[in-house]
Amino acid sequence: MRIYHAKLVTMETPMYPDDTCPMGWVEVADGHITDMGFGECPIDSEDIDANGGYLLPGFLDIHTHIGIIEDGIDFEGDDCNEATDPFSPQLRAIDAINPFDPCFADACARGITTVLSSPGSANPAGGSILALKTVGTLVDDMAIRTVGLKFALGENPKTVYDGRDETPVTRMATAAILREGLQKAVRYRTDCEAAEQDVELSLPDYDSKCEALLPVLDGTQQAWFHCHRADDMATALRIAKEFGLRPVLIHGTEGYLIADALAREQVPIVVGPLIGTRCKPELQKQTLRNAGLLKAAGVEIAICTDHPEVPIAYLPASATMAVKGGLALADALWACTAGAAEIAGIADRVGRIRVGLDADLQLYAPNVSALALDTEPDWVMIDGTIVSKGGVS
Repeated sequence: MRIYHAKLVTMETPMYPDDTCPMGWVEVADGHITDMGFGECPIDSEDIDANGGYLLPGFLDIHTHIGIIEDGIDFEGDDCNEATDPFSPQLRAIDAINPFDPCFADACARGITTVLSSPGSANPAGGSILALKTVGTLVDDMAIRTVGLKFALGENPKTVYDGRDETPVTRMATAAILREGLQKAVRYRTDCEAAEQDVELSLPDYDSKCEALLPVLDGTQQAWFHCHRADDMATALRIAKEFGLRPVLIHGTEGYLIADALAREQVPIVVGPLIGTRCKPELQKQTLRNAGLLKAAGVEIAICTDHPEVPIAYLPASATMAVKGGLALADALWACTAGAAEIAGIADRVGRIRVGLDADLQLYAPNVSALALDTEPDWVMIDGTIVSKGGVS
């Protein structure tokens, strides 16, 4: 099947302004993009005429709790925080996600084809984060891969455990818990390696927490740190350096205050939520200028909703708010597509229109901005199948 007469917004570089996107076509087979080109192409009856509309890759929201905090359900549908043990890296988001949460359909209808769903930030270590598609009935079939572990610094762990008179109630204790757990995993790894080399040594007793930390310690997965304040971001980088982690900073509300340092460390920031109030102390320096200032300093950014903090369908609106704050429109689009995919480590699957990637596409009418508040895609395709038309899944 081919999609033809389409203005291709491929998210490759160089990027074109909307009014100069080249007209072209994309071939889809077996859930993947198998060919593409510019100009005319042979047409069959099964092919789709884009009628000069804009063809984009699906959007990515790379920090959400979708399916873990279910829409409109209280305790029974909230599996976000196992706030009984502050150090719980062995937990897996895949075991908490309900694919029948109606917010998956909301995401799909607005062109959001991939999400990262994460445990919450009550615990210094909360569990693994899953990248998945927004259509399906079994999470195992929707899953792309586990992308890393969720860590949290700052106000949230303090608030949760202070109410119980348990540790951590200070930033020092939160950082100490992370260091202790990571150091145990380093020793566990060393003991396992030694036992594999020497038959006279026994393997250490199985430790699910240490096992969960091994992919982060060896760099195959990233360490995702929830942090709003600049000092908490510095703590995240300090711990990452101590243990050789690959950090991603979630929220980064005060990132613009230390933008040069973040650029120097080459650490990406997932900015958001951008729609809301300064509802807690950590948000007192929140500004819509954050994303633009970070990008101008050379920091790689993505934009997120933190769903359900902001409903996931408002991801494009969140990008528009960043544009209002000074981020270039092309950079805002990048932060919801290719840039987000690169930060999440899933650019081999999604984020661009490129031969070999998943056929996750969305089509917009001519002269319509994909980020406009009053816009819906004409249709949305995931893995080569149209799953939404006219904003309805």
